[in-house]
Amino acid sequence: MSDLVQITSLADTKVFEPLKVGDIELQHRVAFPPTTRYRANDDHTPSTLNLQYYKDRASTPGTLLVTEGVLVSPRLGLHRNAPGIWSEEQVKSWKKITDAVHENGSFISIQLWALGKVGDPEYMKELGLDLLAPSAIFDGKDSEEAAEKVGVSLRSLTEEEVQSIIVDDFVTAAKNAVAAGFDFIELHSAHGYLLDTFLQISSNKRTDKYGGSIENRSRFILELVDQLVALVGSSKLAIRISPYATFQGMHGVDSEIHPYVQFGYLLHELQKRANQKKELAYISIIEPRVNGTSNLKEEVASSNQFVLDIWKGIVFRSGNYVYDAPEFKTLKKDVENDRTIVGFARFFVTNPDLPLRLKNGWALQNYVRDLFYNVKENWGYNTWTKFGEENKYVEAEERARRSESLLV
Repeated sequence: MSDLVQITSLADTKVFEPLKVGDIELQHRVAFPPTTRYRANDDHTPSTLNLQYYKDRASTPGTLLVTEGVLVSPRLGLHRNAPGIWSEEQVKSWKKITDAVHENGSFISIQLWALGKVGDPEYMKELGLDLLAPSAIFDGKDSEEAAEKVGVSLRSLTEEEVQSIIVDDFVTAAKNAVAAGFDFIELHSAHGYLLDTFLQISSNKRTDKYGGSIENRSRFILELVDQLVALVGSSKLAIRISPYATFQGMHGVDSEIHPYVQFGYLLHELQKRANQKKELAYISIIEPRVNGTSNLKEEVASSNQFVLDIWKGIVFRSGNYVYDAPEFKTLKKDVENDRTIVGFARFFVTNPDLPLRLKNGWALQNYVRDLFYNVKENWGYNTWTKFGEENKYVEAEERARRSESLLV
């Protein structure tokens, strides 16, 4: 990849008009979707590196940021050095980050992340925890072998455990998110993680009330939504879905149940609630131009238009909007309906002033995938400059600069 991506200015488009989302008003429609980067501390508290990261990307007032996946609780799956939201220390650390975002005049949503069966098997074994799923089905042979190697079990959740996850794990996480000062709570129901695996027939073979039909596979998510709406209000709640993803065992359009059918029912139920004055702040959808961590090279025939046909509220669309730069024809078309937020993930990582670059037509620094997941290192994380700034970072020094506690 070249170092710079040339673009044209979006200043005179709807991208830079205000948009009301929930109870807040964004000053523009460029947002930062979740980008997990493993720079939290070993105890899953957000770190000094995280604080700088979110503060810098909130520097354009009126911007909406969504956190990386934030672990709901240990039993719902863990990855090392991903942040959590179940402890008092984690809440206090996140509060420092949300305060910094708000001081910049911007807003932040927490993405609640239940990993389920794709938690780190070695780490889960160390903690004496099983991998949990709607059905005991691994997402592939590699995952099964990794679990067998360390002797960790994958097991199906009981109905009682499903209820406990809703009223204990997620309710606690939501209460903690409010205490930490987040503007929105986004449920991660995409890409083969726990909520998504309940929804999809490839991973849910249950025969009880949480499986066996389109309605039953949607039940867990809808019960969770209803519980959290009652707790925090619908205007603070959002959900992310990936109808076409074939990541971590999902089958997309090759599923036994087409995404139009399964996701259409879920969206219909969410719209019914909206019609009863319980409208979610937004629904986040991942475009079929991307699949997990990869861009699709072939021409993509699938479309998320069915989502917009069913759901009448705010949509947050993300997935390689730079593919048709410099003109951004797709982006311009998508915002014309006056209810769309456009998300840039990889390019917001490498351009902390991304909204200003898009507004002014300043070239974008390209991303470097090899630097995304340098655990606890600052190199490739907070070493990207704003437009016109001289890059004074020294790689050896920044690799040595590690994540530290925000509570010291």
